[in-house]
Amino acid sequence: MNMPQAIAIGCSAGGVDALKAIISGLDARLNLPILVCCHTGSDTVELLCEILDRASPLAVTEARERHPVQDGTVHLAPSGYHLLIEHDRHFALSIDPRVNYVRPSIDVMFCSAAEVWHEKLIGIVLTGGNADGASGLQRIRELGGTAIVQSPSSAEMPTMPQAALDTAGADYCVDLSDIAPLINRLCLV
Repeated sequence: MNMPQAIAIGCSAGGVDALKAIISGLDARLNLPILVCCHTGSDTVELLCEILDRASPLAVTEARERHPVQDGTVHLAPSGYHLLIEHDRHFALSIDPRVNYVRPSIDVMFCSAAEVWHEKLIGIVLTGGNADGASGLQRIRELGGTAIVQSPSSAEMPTMPQAALDTAGADYCVDLSDIAPLINRLCLV
């Protein structure tokens, strides 16, 4: 496996607690960007940024149009916009139609990130009540990236991780409590 240069995480129902569990367990020495798409149903992700920032050893920010993707930072997709990553590693926001009934869509973010980082991207699908993220995770694997899926039995809502397993498979299917240690191991070799 190539040394990862970026991580993309997608979640929906139950995702805030799952994200807190993962983010709080990350090693402060991780020097790569972490992109997060969480379906919140809220008009902003400001509160989510605050919650995660309190738990994280890394900086947590909302991704902004044309801002650079920064190493050592957790970037959250803003509410109401698809989050795309351009080849010069800057963010682009889109109000294109919803994908899988949602915007931001995990599939959109995963596919965009896969085109930038190819085999140096880790995609992670967590708890959720729909199939968003499954096709994007498949694209990550097609381009040589690594797929981690939360075991459906440890997910608050197993639909999303099960859809990811059915569509894309996984390099690692682990319980929520094992995901942060796995990230640290894969990225700090």
